[in-house]
Amino acid sequence: MSKSKRQKQIDLPRGITDIAQEDQKYLRHFLRKAETLLEYYNFERIETSVLENQDLVRRVIVSEDNIEKKLFNFKSKEEALALRYDHIISVARLYVGNGMNSLPHPVKLYCLGPTFSSQEQDDTKKRQSNQLGVVTIGDATEIVEAELIFMAHKLLDHLGFDNYNVHINSMGDASCRLSYAKALRDHFKSRSKKLCSDCRDNVKIDPLKILLCKKEDCREASKEAPQSVDFLDEECRTHFKHVLEYLDEVKIPYILNPMLVGDRDYYGRTIFRFLPEQDEQGIDPIIIGGRFDKLIDTLGGPRTPAAGFIMDLDKVFSIFRNSGATIPDHRPKPKLFFAQLGEMAKRKSLVLFENFRKAGIEAKSSLGRDSIKSQLRIAGRYGVKYTLIFGQREAVDGTVILRDMETGVQETIPVEKIVDEIKKRFKN
Repeated sequence: MSKSKRQKQIDLPRGITDIAQEDQKYLRHFLRKAETLLEYYNFERIETSVLENQDLVRRVIVSEDNIEKKLFNFKSKEEALALRYDHIISVARLYVGNGMNSLPHPVKLYCLGPTFSSQEQDDTKKRQSNQLGVVTIGDATEIVEAELIFMAHKLLDHLGFDNYNVHINSMGDASCRLSYAKALRDHFKSRSKKLCSDCRDNVKIDPLKILLCKKEDCREASKEAPQSVDFLDEECRTHFKHVLEYLDEVKIPYILNPMLVGDRDYYGRTIFRFLPEQDEQGIDPIIIGGRFDKLIDTLGGPRTPAAGFIMDLDKVFSIFRNSGATIPDHRPKPKLFFAQLGEMAKRKSLVLFENFRKAGIEAKSSLGRDSIKSQLRIAGRYGVKYTLIFGQREAVDGTVILRDMETGVQETIPVEKIVDEIKKRFKN
C-alpha cells in the first residue's frame, strides 16, 4: 500500500474536526465560564443522543432546501436514523419524550456536542459543528429572549470577546409572516432577473429565503425590500417592543436588522444573531437564536412556548487561537512530584501514589522513567515545592526521601507517615 493511500485512510473525513490536546485548554476555559454562568441562571446540563430518527428532523424542518441531502442518514432493519442535525430540535424531543411538561416551568436546559450536516455540494462547509445549545421552555414572556441575549453577551464578555454586534429582528407569528411574504413576493417580482436561479424559484415558493442568500446580486435586490416589523400585528409588535426595552434596561447594545430572518422553520417572533464586526454579510455568526413557540407542539407535545440560542464553539476556539490571548490553565496545580527508581519501588509506587490522591493532594509522576535526574527535571518544570524519591533501598526500608526543590535539602521519612507529613507542611 502506498504512503499516500495509507495517509488518506487515517485522515479525518472532509469537514469533520477533532478537539485535540492543543485545543483542550480552550474547551476547559470555555466550559468553566459557560457552566458557571448558565448554572447561576438555573440552566441544567443535559446530554442528547448523537443519533436521531430521520422523521424527527423532517417533521420540523419542512422548507429547508435539500434537507434530505444534508442529513447523515443511516438505516437499520427497523429505523431510518440520522446524526444529530440541530441541538434545538434534540432538546425539544427530549422534553416531549421524557414528560418534562410535568416539571415546574420554565424548564431551562443546556447541552454541548457536535451536530452534523452532509454538505456534499460544497467542499468549504463544515460537516461537523461543535456547539453549545441553550433553551428555555414554558415561558412566553418577553424577558426570556432578553435573558438569553443578556447571558450570551455576558458569556462572550467573560471570554474576553468584544468585537461583535448583536443583530435583532422580529418575524412575528404565522399571520404576520403571511402578509410579509406577500409584500416580499411583490417586491422581488420586478427584480427577478437580478436574482440567482434558486432565488428566482423562491419568489413564488418562499420569498423569505431570498433574504438569506449571500450572493451579491441577491443581497443588492434585497436592500430596499419591505421590513418584517412593518407587518407585525399589535400583539407581536408589543412583544418585540418589550424585548428591546429589557435590553435597553440592561444596557446591551443592539442593531435592528430588518434583513434578519430565521434560517430554521421553527423560528417565530424574535430572532437574533451575534456577528463579528467585520462580518457585514452575516455569513459567520458566533451565536444564532430566537423564539420557537410552535416547536414542542410540532413534535407532539402540548402547545408550549420556548426560546434559545446556539453558540458555535469552533468559531470561539478560532477566535482564541487568532487573538493570541493567554488562556489560563484551569487544571489543578500539582503540589509535589513522585519519583521512583527500581522494580520494587515501581511495584509499590502505585499504592503510595493512590494514597496521595485519596488525601486530596495533587501530585504528578513519571513512573515509566528510570533516571532520577530526568525525573527531577520534570519536577522542576511542574514547579512543585517538594519531590518524593522512592528507590530500591527506600522500598526495602519502608521509607521515602522528601526533597525540597528550592533548597535541595533532603530528609528520610517513614512511608506510613509521609501523607500526614506532606499535609502538615502544606498547611503551614
